[in-house]
Amino acid sequence: MRVLIVGVGTRGDVAPYAGLGTRLREAGHEVVIAAHEPYAELVTEAGLGYVPLPGDPLRALTGRLSISAFKEYSEQLVEGLAGLAGQEADLLLLGVAGAPGCHVAEAMGVPSMGVHLQPVDPTGDFPPVMSLFQRSLGRWGNRRAARLAFELPAAGPLLAGLGTKMRARLGLPPMTPRALYRHRESTRWPVFHGISPLVLPRPADWRPGLEITGYWWPPRPRGWQPEPVLRDFLTSGPPPVFVGFGSLAGTRAEQYTELAVQALRRAGLRGVLQTGLRGHISDDVLAIGDVPHDWLFPRLAAVAHHCGAGTAASGVRAGVPTVAVPVMNDQPFWASRLTALGVAPAAVPFRRLTPARLAAALTTAVTDPACRRRAQALSAQVSAEDGAAPVVEAVNRLQTTRRPG
Repeated sequence: MRVLIVGVGTRGDVAPYAGLGTRLREAGHEVVIAAHEPYAELVTEAGLGYVPLPGDPLRALTGRLSISAFKEYSEQLVEGLAGLAGQEADLLLLGVAGAPGCHVAEAMGVPSMGVHLQPVDPTGDFPPVMSLFQRSLGRWGNRRAARLAFELPAAGPLLAGLGTKMRARLGLPPMTPRALYRHRESTRWPVFHGISPLVLPRPADWRPGLEITGYWWPPRPRGWQPEPVLRDFLTSGPPPVFVGFGSLAGTRAEQYTELAVQALRRAGLRGVLQTGLRGHISDDVLAIGDVPHDWLFPRLAAVAHHCGAGTAASGVRAGVPTVAVPVMNDQPFWASRLTALGVAPAAVPFRRLTPARLAAALTTAVTDPACRRRAQALSAQVSAEDGAAPVVEAVNRLQTTRRPG
């Protein structure tokens, strides 16, 4: 089948889809990923087809209080997603932020499935993970709040409120968000979640068709080798800790780097930083660019990061303690899950981050043997899962049922 994955978002969103796409390609399918241009190499390095989406999601996120920045990005995304209707595809796979792609699939006359990195469907187990507030509203309140996020025109998960513009752009009849949600539920639209059930058990009140399969691991770039300076640093002393803030790092590189360096000095730890700068900061601190987390993280004493879905998964896989520094969206949710599993101390929200707080959390993570044992045990179990297999099987079944004759 010709499979088009709509990978709206930043690096942490696109990388798991590159891993999933690789598995689908190995199963004999032709895979193309639509993503924003800064992440094209993630796709092409995996040997997958690539279609560019306009706009800069990082600019919209870092300027999230700027209505004009978000409006501009939204308008660009509508045009970019609508343009996908001209692609040749037999199936669309849609992430949470790519939800408007369901209208594209309708316009193309092809089926679609959800491939989510966040659990946004209503459940009483936890409040909406993409909301500003993570406090439970009770089981009824949690479910109701999550459903309203789908049904209200301006409140859909991330960009679902763009549906009206999308349908008009594609020449489709109007459909309210509520009608779309009801259709989604009545047809039991399949959604696969690239999340380990050991990290997030499947909510018992979810309807059939919502599955938690296990993580989709990003492929390592072809021919990648660590730079000698990094390899030498890792072997020149005790295992360092990692400090990084994901795609936001480049927005205030010097400020974030100085904060991390002060924290490491307070804790007396060596560090590898992914905070936007490059090179030796001091004898005990090395700043790096993009390095595959599956290679780097197992070589470290602990990892401190923003707790985006993909980075949180990499930390779990590595079997090292995590220090969660959540910033926005689903990050506080994943931070709470890692803390509940005992593989991370209490999270330090980014807005409250200071060198002293980060140093204290890093010290706890590095010196608590029980936390390390739990992290190692969870890693062994998660690494044995094959999260891509159920998606591949579903696509194979769809190909069989659609085959002429």
